[in-house]
Amino acid sequence: MHKGKLKLLTKIELARREFFFYCNLKAPDFYKPDRTFLVDLCSELQAFYEDPESEVLVVNEPPRHGKSRTAGLFVEWVLGKKKTEKIMTGSYNETLSTMFSKSVRNNIQEIKVDEMKPVYIDVFPEVRIKQGDGAMNLWSLEGGYNNYLATSPTGTATGFGATLLIIDDLIKNAMEAMNEEVLQKHWDWFTNTMLSRLEEGGKIILIMTRWHSRDLAGRVIEELPKLGFKVRHVTKKALQDDGSMLCDEILSRRSYNAKIKAMGLDIASANYQQEPIDIKGKLYTSFKTYKKLPMDEHGNLLFSEIRNYTDTADQGNDYLCSIDYGVYQGEAYVLNVLYTKEAMEVTEEATAKMLHEDGVNNADIESNNGGRGFARQVERILKQKFKSNKVQINPFHQSKNKKARILSNATWVMNHIYMPINWADRFPEYHAAMTKYQKEGKNLHDDAPDATTGIAEKIGQGSTFSFD
Repeated sequence: MHKGKLKLLTKIELARREFFFYCNLKAPDFYKPDRTFLVDLCSELQAFYEDPESEVLVVNEPPRHGKSRTAGLFVEWVLGKKKTEKIMTGSYNETLSTMFSKSVRNNIQEIKVDEMKPVYIDVFPEVRIKQGDGAMNLWSLEGGYNNYLATSPTGTATGFGATLLIIDDLIKNAMEAMNEEVLQKHWDWFTNTMLSRLEEGGKIILIMTRWHSRDLAGRVIEELPKLGFKVRHVTKKALQDDGSMLCDEILSRRSYNAKIKAMGLDIASANYQQEPIDIKGKLYTSFKTYKKLPMDEHGNLLFSEIRNYTDTADQGNDYLCSIDYGVYQGEAYVLNVLYTKEAMEVTEEATAKMLHEDGVNNADIESNNGGRGFARQVERILKQKFKSNKVQINPFHQSKNKKARILSNATWVMNHIYMPINWADRFPEYHAAMTKYQKEGKNLHDDAPDATTGIAEKIGQGSTFSFD
């Protein structure tokens, strides 16, 4: 046997054992041993697959650095190791998911025509596509059943169980990344459809560029550990902290700088640095907090008044946001927040109870969309249940544009409204709504910023509304 043939056989044996060597065998010009980020990615994928304890792997890497290509090769390698695996992949749309599926299927079916050019059957000679069961997006192996299904958020997964789920780049562009409805649909599809298809002991791999802190990768990293999943995370930046590039051959510093100029820093940072776009696009960049309320030397509160601002829920999917706050030297100190989607018969009593317990003097309640009736009911409950007439209820009609009001008062909100130091724990949904609200893009809810803006208008710039 000549040296070339012996060397090839050695490579084939290594490819059967180690995933990186399989990639190197199939595409040696791209999977070079000195591209350590690819060696690391392949090693992480193999370690994850072979670790019985690991359940979820999230991979965030920049475009054109081989993450989708590696995912396809990984499917091939996994089926070679165990042809009874049932793999489901999900991509942005049916076209992309089918292309992914077709590439894997065709590589497995590749016919050997050159003795020195390795093909799949050289590495895994016992693996074959089942005759008559090789559609582009659903196919099986000989000795297996329904080994592969390609789908998308608009596709179907009915009747298919999976031992390995691979989801690859669901977000199409920045516009989608900034649309909370789209992000929520991705999460609903993942939790309601994809997770329900996962068989006992199955694994999930999510491969994508980070776009938004609430994109699927962000929510998987945040939410699944709370549900008991063991999550591993691999992230790579195009521009390293020391100023070098992840791979100069794929993306040079000069090209990277040009892309920043063309795309804008926020989009480039998301695409290449795995820094969610909403972090740079947040309206409120900081909030002032307090540990103690302003008091005199005798422990008496120094508030000139204690007020409330309430924005009632306009529609069934909206939140009621009611905020109690103390006023001291033109500053607002948030005391309590009611932020809920509960029905009005629940929120009317809850609001009245909060007003009574916090000693509110004046409550400004937006009368738009049923708010006037809400205000009357709160006043009635205060008198009948809490035997109190200390709260002056002020229903008013808000006529200014909501978005314009929120944007124009944002600086005042950040500089003059003080939140409790532990407000993230006390009011988690309100905190999330305030800290993630975007200057641009489509926000799913604006009830929290709207009500908080009302405080700014009331004590920061004078009244901007007319009382009914």
